[in-house]
This record gives sequence, structure tokens and C-alpha cells, in this order.
Amino acid sequence: MEALYTDDQIFIPIISDYGFKATFGNEANTLFLRRALQALIKSDVPIKEVKFDKNTFEGITQDGRSGIFDLSCMDEKNNHFIVEMQYGDAPYFVQRMKFYALHKFNAMVKRGKFDYGTLTKIYCVAILVNDILPYPPFHTVANLRNEQGEIFDDQMTFITVELDKFTLQEFDCQTDLQKLIYTMKTIHTVTQPTQFPKFWDEEWLKIAIDELDSRKMTPDEKASLEILIARNAESVKAESRKIKEAEQRKSLEFVTGLLQQTNFDINKIATLAGVSVDFVESVQRQLAKQ
Repeated sequence: MEALYTDDQIFIPIISDYGFKATFGNEANTLFLRRALQALIKSDVPIKEVKFDKNTFEGITQDGRSGIFDLSCMDEKNNHFIVEMQYGDAPYFVQRMKFYALHKFNAMVKRGKFDYGTLTKIYCVAILVNDILPYPPFHTVANLRNEQGEIFDDQMTFITVELDKFTLQEFDCQTDLQKLIYTMKTIHTVTQPTQFPKFWDEEWLKIAIDELDSRKMTPDEKASLEILIARNAESVKAESRKIKEAEQRKSLEFVTGLLQQTNFDINKIATLAGVSVDFVESVQRQLAKQ
């Protein structure tokens, strides 16, 4: 899914640093954020207020330069919401979600002087562009459960959205969650108002869409946007290169071990390691020089 802004696009992608902050991080009007959170956690109870917690992850989270955009907020009942937008590859996103949630949990316990009975709920939401989980639903809600699948504890809830798995068309979108994900996937592809689905007239979505309308930006704002998105695109590529290099090192170690410890032929080693025969031969040559 391409999220880069180009001159012929009217709307900025939500799945960009600027778009995420302009919609989910809109402090002037939180209606979109409140309805989005309610949809993401599958709650029937409206969220009346949100207060942004700006200092929670200062110094420990990554910012837009790595393709990871985060926000933290609380509702009127002091339930905590951590939202992460991940544009690039996310091989360790589950561990990162646990880190975020447990950091918040520890902070809550300390503030309450170790009174576990005062703990409110923590919702950790990850919105991922790419497929990560090995099953088909685009929306996953996870809690601590027992062997029978019954809730063991629901104080911490992990929500995952994988945008690539969402395939519903406009006329199939009935719930707020479906409307939200459809908007996130398509808003930056719209070039004419006639392409608007009817539900984009709903106030909560209209607020977000208006924030993404590049026609309403000043020249300075537009220039800043283009610089920001270009920087994010480069950092996503750099992140992908790092992951590819790590995979190559892992393959190198595996192939080296097979060459040194087995009598397997080159073709078998290539198959086992999932690499090319040329790669195995290059490793073999390097070993011969040592």
C-alpha cells in the first residue's frame, strides 16, 4: 500500500506521520479520535472525553522518522489508550506493544502506591499497513486467557489492525470500525468529491477528512508536509534495509553452519536455508579462503 503524498493527491494519507497526527492527534477536536477508539476496542459505550498524555513515552518510543507514529491518551474514566501506527515492516510489534502496556501498567501502580485495586484499563492499539499475524481477520482483540479461551484478565487489552487484510468495498461498510479502516485505506486515492462514500458525511469522519484536505493548507504547511513525508519514506526504506541485512546475516550463519558441520550438497543447503545456490557457493568460497 503506497502512502506517499504526491502533487496530484487531494487528501493526505492518514497512514503517514502528518496524517496520523492531524486526525488521531487532533487536540482541537477529538471527536474522530473518540469514535475511532470506541470502534477499535469494540465498545458500545461512547467515549465522552480524551486527554492527551504527551510525556508518557518521551525518550523511549520512536518517532515518524522510523515510520512509527504513537500517541497516548486517557478517557474520562482514566482508561488509558496507546495507539501506534506502523507503516514499515514490524517484525517485533507484539513485543513493542507489551513493552508499551507494561510501562504504562508500572507507572499506574506506582502512582497508586501499589494499590492494584485502583488500576484502570489499558488498551494498546497497533495499526499496521502490512500483514503480520498468521490468521485472516483484519481486526484482532487479545486478552490474557486460560486454556479454555476464557478471560483470565482484561485489565490490559491488545488490539491489532492489519490494513492489507481489509478488503470490504464502500457498500459493505456498516460499522464504525469498517468505515474507519475503509477511510484509512482509500482517502488518499480519492481525486473527485463524487467518489465520496455517503458515510464520509458523518461528522466524526468529516472532521478527519477536512484535516487531510491539502487544498486548505498554506504554501508553508504544504512545503513542511512534503519534507516530512519524504523524510519518512527514506526512513522506512532504511528500516527495510536493516531488516533485510539482518536476514542476510542470519542466512549467512545458517549456511556457514551447514557447510562446516554437514556433508549436504550445495542444492540441499540452498533449499534448507531458503537462499540461492549462488549465495551458498559464495559462502563456500569465503570459507575456503580462511
